Amino acid sequence: MVLTDSKQTHTNPVYGSYFADPFVWQHEGVYYAAGTGAAEASGQTVGKIFPVLQSTDFFQWQFASSAMLRPDRALGNNFWAPAVAYADGKFYLYYSVGHGDKLHQLRVATSESPQGPYKDSGKTLLDPCRCRFAIDPHPFRDEDGRWYLFYATDFPEASNDARAGTALMAAPMRSMTELEGPGTMILRPRSDWQRFQSNRLMYGRVCDWHTLEGPCVYKHNGRYYCFYSGGRWETENYGVDYGIAESVLGPYSDAGSERGPRVLRSVPGKMTGPGHNSIVIGPDRETAYIAFHAWDKEMKMRQMFIDKILWTPNGPRCETYSLPS
Repeated sequence: MVLTDSKQTHTNPVYGSYFADPFVWQHEGVYYAAGTGAAEASGQTVGKIFPVLQSTDFFQWQFASSAMLRPDRALGNNFWAPAVAYADGKFYLYYSVGHGDKLHQLRVATSESPQGPYKDSGKTLLDPCRCRFAIDPHPFRDEDGRWYLFYATDFPEASNDARAGTALMAAPMRSMTELEGPGTMILRPRSDWQRFQSNRLMYGRVCDWHTLEGPCVYKHNGRYYCFYSGGRWETENYGVDYGIAESVLGPYSDAGSERGPRVLRSVPGKMTGPGHNSIVIGPDRETAYIAFHAWDKEMKMRQMFIDKILWTPNGPRCETYSLPS
């Protein structure tokens, strides 16, 4: 799919190899993207972890490095969804590591360079005895300078207004390597399109399991938008929606999402199963872009796409891949 910007033309996907969960950021005029590679997703990691891409114009991307030195092997073989923050002259790479979908913990690695090598800090961000499954960390710096970490974890019990499944959390950070606590639940699944699997055995019981994951927070016109991915990532039903809040810790509301994801959804002939996005300002220093992954035509690998975010009266939409709401 060829997309034309006022000054640039780019072709999606913007990188030809496996590159899921893209987190894009800019540092000193250069754009970087960290993501989940094929080895990290499959648990076949050897050597360094997480591919990093680099671009000087935001539209043409090349492989730059493998970012992180492998931590203790006892932590697991599956490494998912890196996200990078820059503070006090140092880069912090947040990620989850574990054993498939049974046990995952959040950790952080540090580096003096955006390309790495990143070295694990040696401690988990959440007590794994109390939180056995936490994924998709997203660091967010508010305008007052305070940092927060958004992530996803499981809520096995349904409630009157929420379904059993994976939900979103937000926690203030005491430092770049420590949370003040597990934080606050900000959004839980409540719609049919967010179903991951019917009759799934989870935590000793069978239920219809629903999923919200991949949080990404962006502030626009004084309001906080928490973009998230919903549904099952291996299918065409996966998509991106959002919740809105007046304060960073919520409460967030995704009212209006009941019929399906409003920002990104599969578009026949163009794109399948889009999800796990990040948002970054483009080279014109004004336009917000969404970076996300979607499947290739054979559904064998997830690849990185980019597109403009449009701020419409009905909320944020992707310029090319949103369907009418």
